Parts: sequence; structure tokens; C-alpha cells
Amino acid sequence: MTRVVIAEFGTAHDQIEALRRLDAEGFEALDAMSPYRVAEVESYLPRPRLTIRPHMALAGFGIAAFAYGLQWFSAAIAYPINSGARPLNSWPVFLLVPFEVGILAAAIAGFVALLVSCGLPRLHHPLFAYPGIERASQDRFFVLIIPPSDAGSRLALERLLFGAAALSLGEAQT
Repeated sequence: MTRVVIAEFGTAHDQIEALRRLDAEGFEALDAMSPYRVAEVESYLPRPRLTIRPHMALAGFGIAAFAYGLQWFSAAIAYPINSGARPLNSWPVFLLVPFEVGILAAAIAGFVALLVSCGLPRLHHPLFAYPGIERASQDRFFVLIIPPSDAGSRLALERLLFGAAALSLGEAQT
């Protein structure tokens, strides 16, 4: 749980101006909420680093290697059957199942990694308890800022936000 400062703005222009000022002064904006997409906002927010691809690759290659090893072990070691004088460890025979199982495992791992990285199993976010936050989907624009640790910087942050036409400031948990 992280404490954040929430600034409410009446227009998208005021929200963008606040983000510009925050960026210029070295404050870190965590997120922004608006009733519609504002393209300029994205350039001032940190880009989340998603780790979905490595999870998918690890699951896909790992399960495919396991499936290949299982087929090879059962055909060459556990239950060898000489069929048509082919070698017991004939690898072309074993390729179809590992490919299909690897693709399935990668897809499932990607879906699970997406859900976890987005935090979607959570049914209620603590930010929803902040009064007036529901207006972010109607007519208000919000900016979430990580508050500075010292009181002087905190006062400078408040002055900066009110100077950028903030309607209100508050704190909440995320």
C-alpha cells in the first residue's frame, strides 16, 4: 500500500499543465485518470514494464522440452517397440506434440501473467474509497502523485498543483 496525493482538475488542459509542471519540478506522477483519452498525458507518466513475454517463453519452451523428454523416455527407455526398423529415438516422430503443448502452455502463461500484472483478480481498489473519484469517468480529471518525504517539498507540491488550477487535493492509499 502506497500513499499518493490526488489532485482534481476541471479540464484536460489543466491536467496536462499540471503534469508539465510536475515533470519540470522533478515530481513523479504515478497515474492520471480522465473521462476520455488524453494523448499528451501518456508522455508524462512512467511506462510500466510488463514481463509477459519472458513468462510465455519460459512456459512454452519448458513444457515443450518436458513433452519431448516424456515422449522420448516412453518410446526409447520405458516401453521400446521396434516398428519398421526405425531407431527408438527417432526425433521427427516426437515433434508435433511438444509444439502443440508448448503453444498451449505459452498462451496460458501469457493470460495468467497479464491478469497478475494488471492486478485484475482484485475486486475493490482502495482508491475507490476516495470521495469524488467516480467523477473521473464523468467530468473530472485526476492526477496521482507520489508525495515527497519532507514537508518543504510537500508544500511546494501543493503550491504547484494549486497554481496549475487544481480544484482539490487529497491523500489516499493505492
